[in-house]
Amino acid sequence: MNSISQKIREVFPDIAILKNPDNQTAFSGRNLPSFVKDYLVKRFIDGDGDLDAGKLRAFLDRHIPANNTEVKGRLLQGETLSLLVRFIISHDIRSGETRFSIPDIGIKSGEGVIPDHVVREHREELCEGEKWGVIKLIYTPPGNREKGTGVVELAEYKPFRPYKVDLDYFKECRRRFSLEGWVDVLLSAMEYNPDGFDGMTQKLEFLARILVFVEPRLNMIELAPKGTGKSYVFGNLSKYGWLVSGGKVSRAKLFFDKQRQQPGIVKNYDFVTFDEIQTISFTDSSEMQAILKSYLESGKATVDNYEFLSECGMMLMGNLPLTGANRPQSPKYFSSLPDAFKESALLDRFHGFIEGWRLPRMGRNMVLHGWTLNVEYFSEILHALRTASEYGALVNELIVSEERSDLRDLKAVKRIATAYCKLLFPHITDASQVNHEDFERHCLQPAIRRRGIIKEQCHAIDPEFKEAMPEIRILPRS
Repeated sequence: MNSISQKIREVFPDIAILKNPDNQTAFSGRNLPSFVKDYLVKRFIDGDGDLDAGKLRAFLDRHIPANNTEVKGRLLQGETLSLLVRFIISHDIRSGETRFSIPDIGIKSGEGVIPDHVVREHREELCEGEKWGVIKLIYTPPGNREKGTGVVELAEYKPFRPYKVDLDYFKECRRRFSLEGWVDVLLSAMEYNPDGFDGMTQKLEFLARILVFVEPRLNMIELAPKGTGKSYVFGNLSKYGWLVSGGKVSRAKLFFDKQRQQPGIVKNYDFVTFDEIQTISFTDSSEMQAILKSYLESGKATVDNYEFLSECGMMLMGNLPLTGANRPQSPKYFSSLPDAFKESALLDRFHGFIEGWRLPRMGRNMVLHGWTLNVEYFSEILHALRTASEYGALVNELIVSEERSDLRDLKAVKRIATAYCKLLFPHITDASQVNHEDFERHCLQPAIRRRGIIKEQCHAIDPEFKEAMPEIRILPRS
């Protein structure tokens, strides 16, 4: 066990969890995200981190059955089931019912109904979209319903929110680590072995992936070779993100469904990630381009007479062919994007770029074995940091730009720098406490560089776009 692992256990005694790859065998046959696995492991380990695998498997058999095809049959036979599952809520305007589906066990939206009293009790949580929770299911046969069709009812609901986070406690814990040690804490919380990275530069490039987790409406692009763990980070670490992996994407699904008069997934999540961007297409490219331009610029878009508002960020991820020297084959990085995303006016609305070719491939040396933060706790912390406005105020107070700066550039740099402050220096919330050298090196300059790449690539597509970044600097100490 290395020193950072020991210190995490010491500083976060009630939150730390021992990551042991051998424990994953208990989840065989159940494809669960990390934030759920950590919650379950935490319930069945002792103070030394040893797992009671028998009790864990018994819990899984009761509440997360491996043989999902049996669930419907058990419900039809009159069993009441209490399950920890992912389910999707939709509102049926015609019937006035709130419906749910559980894709993993074959319950379709037309088969699941949430009674009105449950909806009223959990009005804020049971909005449209994907949820995780402990739910009690019962089958109501056709003869017991006015509408004459049998349904599965969601009789009780408990949100999957096992941790109430205290940001002040988190900030105080941060004070006990050096910057280098804290970077290792963050990497291990993402389930990666810090010792598997080649130095601080590579570590910080990897951490850039979770900037969108902490800053509202931060829009980023990452292009990387295969095997660098892009999908894992965005699909496993937080229930507040939505991962779109290829296929057709519609305005109705993303933003607003005119037929059902319901907002789409962007309304209900902290960020939406488009994975394998080369394989994604829009059902109506011109419509989606127009809506995306408006939304990426201001967080709002108009669909017919409906004004859509959200704080959801967007992340584009795609593969990039490299040379033998591990550099992009073409200086025009965006040439590999689908046609719908090759417009410079659209790409200019993204705040920053992650150079994924600088990241390590996922090998055995990247597997974490040691004490780290519970993923579910970590995801709740990242979610809570999104609404911590003091960091944006701090950045506004610290930096200044030349008079003729493009406002889009200045906003992008401020947004990225604010996200870095939240990740790397959450314990510093007042400009008077800031170490200017640390802020310059780890917040401001990375923000300028990431925004600068976007400008360079937009210029490569359309020479009318200026390539040079404006001067943005730290104000001298008063």
